[in-house]
Amino acid sequence: MGKNIFIDQLKEGERVDELFLVKSARLSETKAGKPYLILTVMDRSGELGGPVWENALQLQKICRPGEIVRVGGMVQSYRDSLQLKIDSVQPVAKSTVELGDYFPVSPKNRQQMADELQTFFHTIKNPYLKKLLNYFFDKSDWWIRFQDAPAAKGIHHAYIGGLLEHSLSTAGVCNFLAEHYEGVDHSLLVAGALLHDIGKLEELEVGNGVVEYTVRGRLKGHLVIGSEMIAEAAGRINNFPKDLLEQLQHLILSHHGRQEFGSPAVPMTVEALVLSFADDLDAKMNLVEQLRRKMNSVDLSWTEYQRTLERYLYLGGFEKKPVSEEKKESSSLRHQPSLFS
Repeated sequence: MGKNIFIDQLKEGERVDELFLVKSARLSETKAGKPYLILTVMDRSGELGGPVWENALQLQKICRPGEIVRVGGMVQSYRDSLQLKIDSVQPVAKSTVELGDYFPVSPKNRQQMADELQTFFHTIKNPYLKKLLNYFFDKSDWWIRFQDAPAAKGIHHAYIGGLLEHSLSTAGVCNFLAEHYEGVDHSLLVAGALLHDIGKLEELEVGNGVVEYTVRGRLKGHLVIGSEMIAEAAGRINNFPKDLLEQLQHLILSHHGRQEFGSPAVPMTVEALVLSFADDLDAKMNLVEQLRRKMNSVDLSWTEYQRTLERYLYLGGFEKKPVSEEKKESSSLRHQPSLFS
């Protein structure tokens, strides 16, 4: 059972009878004491919320986070944003739908990215770093999780495959810069780029389509967790050089660039400086890319104020792909391993 329309295609005044995934459902009361349901639904293109005024107590049992439901209603504007005025909600069996339609997924082919990353780390010359990368990226449980994991709860690469996409892109930039600037340790820099966010595998978890922090993630953060993971893995490799481990840990601990941004240490080596700049660049460009994908025209226009970047942006959207091509890409995504299968 496939979807006919996605949230990012909805327009004010349209009548909707479509399948969505429940992100949240919160019971509230009117001033008169009548219960109603505040429902937020999502698909891979975004999310949309609205109230359910009738049969709230009964529908709350249906509208559990992570369930697929058929929603009937009207798209309307409320406080300059779209919402659904919901008339009906019906349960739908997950076995009858394509789950790839409902979870935000990297727009890039994960299998191709996985193959590229495998090729990438096998070119590293340092034998100790190659063994370390092999521990995380060669048929291990870490590697399986890495291909599905998001890179963040929000802002950049916050979707299935986001960690793979971001790590590979950052490594690609670092690979270029290592060749461009004299005296950069290529193996150390690229290994650091591939592993800089490895701690996010333990910092974040995905349940019912929602990215949340783990207890360990909130208490330590992915930089410290990643440094610990690297130390544990290096301990499994005979005679792993202590100085090399400390340099690699420094890359991970300093890649946010500044202490006020969460780095326990600021970058103090050539490789750490390059990695922090490349990581920041890739995160910001992904934010811009997401904005451009949501734009309805390729013509340049001003965006709303972007708090993360602290500025307005003058952008044009991407050329829209033919529907047949989008369906082909969507199908390829659905047949790849998923956290939700």
